[in-house]
Amino acid sequence: MPSKNIEKIDKTKKIVILFSLIFFCLTILMISVFRTIAEKRHMPSLKGEKSELAVRGDIISADNFKIASSKKLYKAAIDTRHLDPAKRELFLNLFSIYSNVPYKELADRLKEGEKNPGNLILSYGINSRSAKNLKELAFKLIQLDVFMSRQINGNKILRGLTISESGEKRTFSYEDTLTPVVGYISKFETEAGKTKVNGIKGLERNYNKVLNQTKDGVLQGNRDVLSYISFDKNSIIRKRIDGATLNLNIPLKLQKNNEMILDLYKKKLSADEVIVSIMESKTGKIITMASSNRFNPEKIKKEDIPSLNVNAIEYQFEPGSVIKPLSISLALDKNLVKRNESFPAYNSANGTNSAGEFPKGAYKIGRFTIKDDHQFKKHYLSLDDIVMFSSNIGTLQIAQRLSGPEFFEGMKRFGFTRKSGIDLPYEKKGVMPKVWQFSAGDKDKRDNVFKATVSFGQGMTSTFIQVLKAYSTFNNDGFMITPHIVSHLTYDNGQYKPYNDKPEKIISKPTADLMKQLLVQTVNEGTGRAAKIEGLEIGGKTGTAQIARGGKYLKQYISSFFGFVNDEHGNSYTIGVTVINPISTGKNWYYYYASWSAVPVFKEIVQNLVKLNYLTPKEGIIPNKN
Repeated sequence: MPSKNIEKIDKTKKIVILFSLIFFCLTILMISVFRTIAEKRHMPSLKGEKSELAVRGDIISADNFKIASSKKLYKAAIDTRHLDPAKRELFLNLFSIYSNVPYKELADRLKEGEKNPGNLILSYGINSRSAKNLKELAFKLIQLDVFMSRQINGNKILRGLTISESGEKRTFSYEDTLTPVVGYISKFETEAGKTKVNGIKGLERNYNKVLNQTKDGVLQGNRDVLSYISFDKNSIIRKRIDGATLNLNIPLKLQKNNEMILDLYKKKLSADEVIVSIMESKTGKIITMASSNRFNPEKIKKEDIPSLNVNAIEYQFEPGSVIKPLSISLALDKNLVKRNESFPAYNSANGTNSAGEFPKGAYKIGRFTIKDDHQFKKHYLSLDDIVMFSSNIGTLQIAQRLSGPEFFEGMKRFGFTRKSGIDLPYEKKGVMPKVWQFSAGDKDKRDNVFKATVSFGQGMTSTFIQVLKAYSTFNNDGFMITPHIVSHLTYDNGQYKPYNDKPEKIISKPTADLMKQLLVQTVNEGTGRAAKIEGLEIGGKTGTAQIARGGKYLKQYISSFFGFVNDEHGNSYTIGVTVINPISTGKNWYYYYASWSAVPVFKEIVQNLVKLNYLTPKEGIIPNKN
C-alpha cells in the first residue's frame, strides 16, 4: 500500500479519536450539568441575624451617682473534642490570664467536662472587658492550632473558643448605702437561657416592671464571604433599649452623711434601730430615707435578714405624743377650742416639790386613770402649755369636744389607716379603733376612753412615714403632700413622672399656722429645746411610747421627734426621727426619753443640712407667738 494511503488512514484515525474524546467530555459535562440542575441543592444562607442583649435599668441618685446598675455578662465555651491534648496546658494558662478565672478552677472544670466529651461552659460570669479580650484570644488559639479539626458527616469541622452573651449581673456600687430602701434582687433564667433579675424588696421591687422594660438590639442583613453581616439599604437595625432609669430625689452625699450620724447614735443609745427621713414640705420629695440597719444587696448574710424590711413603712407602732398636735388641730379647725382657754391639770393641791411643782395630774375615765408625765407649777394649763410640755390630760380634754365620727374621719384625713402613697412596696396601714368605738358616750356627753388614748398616740398604730406625711400639713399651709423617693423615670431618651399626686387640704391655713407657732415654741421653750439652732425656724414634737407585744406593754420604748425646719430663702423640710428600743436601764436609763435620744439626732440631721448648703441660717428668724 502506497505510503500516501497509509498516512491518510492514520490521519483519519486520529481525527476520529479526537472527536470521540471531545464527545465523551461533552457527554460527561452535560450529565453533570443535568444532575446539578435536577438534584436538590443545600446552599448556605446568605442572610444573617445578630442580637444584642438589653439589660435592667439603673437607679441613679439626685447628684448623678449610680446606686444600682446592671452589667452584661458573657459565657465562654469550648468543645472538648476539638481541644488538642498536647496543648491543653497552654489553653488553660492563656484562658486564665485573659479571663481572670483561677487556673485551678478551670482545670477542675475541664477535667470534669472531659468525662462527657462535647460542649463545655467554662464560665458564665465574664464581664464586658474580659469578653473582648477573650474574643481576641479565640483567634490566636486558632492560629496556634490549639483546636483540631474533626470529620463530622463527611465535612471537616473546627470549633474553637466561643464567647456569647449569658445575661446580666446587678451591681450595687455603694454597697449598703440607701438600703433597705433600694432593696435587693433575685436571679431567674429566661426561655432563651439568659440570666436576668427581678426586684424582691424596696425600689427594685416597686419599679420592677419598668426597670425590666427592655428591647434587645437586632441586626439583620446579608453575610459577606467572612460571614460578617454587611450593611445596606435592606438591612434591619434596631438599637438596644435598656430598662427605665430611676432618677431619685435623694442625693448620695446627703444620704451617706446622715447614715453615718445614725450609725453613731445607734451605738451611743444601744438602740435596735434609728430611722430618719427628710422631705421637702412643699413638694413631697424625699431627700433622705435612712436606717442604721443596712446590708450589702450583693452579699446578703443570714444576720442581715432582720434588716431587709423598710421599717419606715413596714413597722407599725404606737407613735405616742407626736400625735397630739394632730388631734388638737382637728378641734382647732372646728373652732371647738380657743388659744386663750385654760384646762384643768387635775393635779393634787396637796403641796409642791422643791421646784414648786404639783404632783403629776391624774384623769379618770370609767375604770381607767390617765396620768401626765410632766409636773406643772399651776392647776390650769393653757393651749401653749399642753403642746409645749406634752400634757396627756390637756390633750384628751380637747379631743373629747369632737364627736366620734369627727375624730375618726379627722384622723383618717391625716392619713392613718391608709397607705401614704410612697413609692415603696409592702407598706402597712396601721390600725385604729372603729368609728362606733370613738362614738360611745356621744349622746350623753360622756368621756370616751378610745378618743382619749388615741389623742395622745396610744391605742392605735401607725408607720413612721404616715406621721411624717401628716406633719407636712403644719409646714404647708394645711395641705398634706404625698412623699416620693423617685423624681422621674428616663426611658428611651424620654422622661416621665410615674405619679401625679395632688396635695390634700386637711386643715385650714389659720389652724396650720397656729399649730406651727406652737410647735416652734415647743422647740424654743418646751420639750424640744435640744433641737434649737439659732437662725432657723424649727418646730416639732417629742413622743415616747412603750412597745406593745402580745397584748402587753414591754419595758421597751420607741422615741420619736417629728417636726420641720425652714430658712429665710424658702428652703422648707419636714423631718422625722424614730429610735427603736434605746437603752432604758443603768446609768443612761433616761435615753429612752425622746428629748435625750430622737431630738439630738434631729439636731445633727439639721446641722448636716446646713453643712451641705440645703439650709442657710440667719439670726432672728423666730415667728411671732401671737
